[in-house]
Amino acid sequence: MYKKIALSVVLITSSLLASSLVDDAKKAGLVAIPSSKAALMKLIDNPKNPITGKKVELGKKLYFDPRLSKSGFISCNSRHNLSEGGDDGISAAIGHKWTANPHHLNSPTVYNAVFFSSQFWDGRDAHLEAQAQGPIQAAPEMSATPEHVVAVVTSMPQYVKDFKDAYGKDVKITFEKVADTIATFERVLVTPSAYDDFLNGKKNALTKEQKAGLKTFIDKGCVTCHTGIAVGGEMNAFNVTGTYKFQEVGDFRGNKDGLVKVPTLRNITQTAPYFHNGQFWELKDAIKEMGRIQLGTTITDKEASEIEAFLKSLEGRKKTIVLPQLPSSTALTPKSDIN
Repeated sequence: MYKKIALSVVLITSSLLASSLVDDAKKAGLVAIPSSKAALMKLIDNPKNPITGKKVELGKKLYFDPRLSKSGFISCNSRHNLSEGGDDGISAAIGHKWTANPHHLNSPTVYNAVFFSSQFWDGRDAHLEAQAQGPIQAAPEMSATPEHVVAVVTSMPQYVKDFKDAYGKDVKITFEKVADTIATFERVLVTPSAYDDFLNGKKNALTKEQKAGLKTFIDKGCVTCHTGIAVGGEMNAFNVTGTYKFQEVGDFRGNKDGLVKVPTLRNITQTAPYFHNGQFWELKDAIKEMGRIQLGTTITDKEASEIEAFLKSLEGRKKTIVLPQLPSSTALTPKSDIN
């Protein structure tokens, strides 16, 4: 009898503590990915270009098609590998002619990018449709012209048919339409996790260690920048209370106001190396550096381990993506140009 009573007390106490932690997280600005498909669609859909299954499937083909690049070798997936963290796992992104990013910037993850209020490290675009146009045209990336992209797509009868199926028989295939379609595919790359389950009411979704880490994450002030549904994705000041150890690697100093996009912490365990110029490979080291330069506090090894345990709960459930079969090139398809 006494053992049963003691167990009941433990369970009730644990439940109350979990509820309190959820309340604290929500008060701190943390937001879960909705468990309801209808609620999620309201967040990720674009009223100007509504998500449909056909657009998503066409966007996936274009995302994986290297022929959109000048070299015929680089696709969107080359820089944002969906097999892992949605990035490329190197310190500085590599593009056309093996060119490293001239500012020594790495590729942010595309997973959950639909939740970001700012795209690119300098936040110059607000949404995925605009962002999708940039890398295709950038000389150190895919190095293609809008004319090249349109010529590639319209040279293949299957792509023309796919666009008509997705947008209607009177669709005009433009560079902007191609980018919009890629963005539609990217909009559904959402990865709900145990963390979301916890905030959505599943009290045992997190381990004891992860709950302790979430509390430390809140108490240390990490939520000052890493907040909202993306647990990041907003613009914020950098080097607030100290100077980043590798500040001189590359010339990136933020936007005109010195602001830098806060990386999402979703799937952060799969997106090393860390920081804009990819100089930290160990997550605990990155956590401690953030405490020093952004919060003006020392994060101990124990606290860093607790926070890292919590961050593992942000490893999301990814949908299985089957590699698409791309249309065959024709005599009209532009030839690859590696120069």
